[in-house]
Amino acid sequence: MIIAVDGPAASGKGSIARALAAHYGLPHLDTGLLYRAVGLSVARAGGNADDPHDAVAACDFPESLLMDTELRNEASGALASRVSIHPQVRAALIQRQRDFAMQPGGAVLDGRDIGTVIAPGASAKLFVIASPEVRADRRLNEMHRNGMEADRDAIIADIRARDDRDMNRDHAPLKQAEGADLLDTSNLTIDAAVRQAISLVDAQLDRRSKE
Repeated sequence: MIIAVDGPAASGKGSIARALAAHYGLPHLDTGLLYRAVGLSVARAGGNADDPHDAVAACDFPESLLMDTELRNEASGALASRVSIHPQVRAALIQRQRDFAMQPGGAVLDGRDIGTVIAPGASAKLFVIASPEVRADRRLNEMHRNGMEADRDAIIADIRARDDRDMNRDHAPLKQAEGADLLDTSNLTIDAAVRQAISLVDAQLDRRSKE
């Protein structure tokens, strides 16, 4: 069983995907971490995230980098959005994601092109969204909890810019996959969002079992 969870940054897709993995007893992969690792590797090497050659050279990062806490900050997220527009980078990382998805028993993967590119034949697909303002508030609250200060308007602007890059790139743009259920978490608590996600996935699995 493969569950694909797609959506923009701070929509809640990561928390939902982790909860789904726990509920169904499946391994989970946050595929965005792979792109964050590439972006961070480029930055640490003094390269340019907008240069496809620098970005591709950084795709051969060590597995241990995925545990680096720096991958979770805003700067790494912005770098990930920049390197992910390069088709060569996506091609370099696609097999790693597919291997994870196709392991015995299946898996839950969250990202921006899981249901459209990585696992279009997934058993269940969700497309998780939230308004830019709500997503900015979530980022802001997270940063405050970590003792960091930030400007809300700047975060909103960054989110909109990232969405624009993700949705309008030529290769594997962010979009709702065919057969994916839309889940808007703007006005939902995380517990309510998870309950709705489980209900949607159960319904999709039930429909597939009857086909």
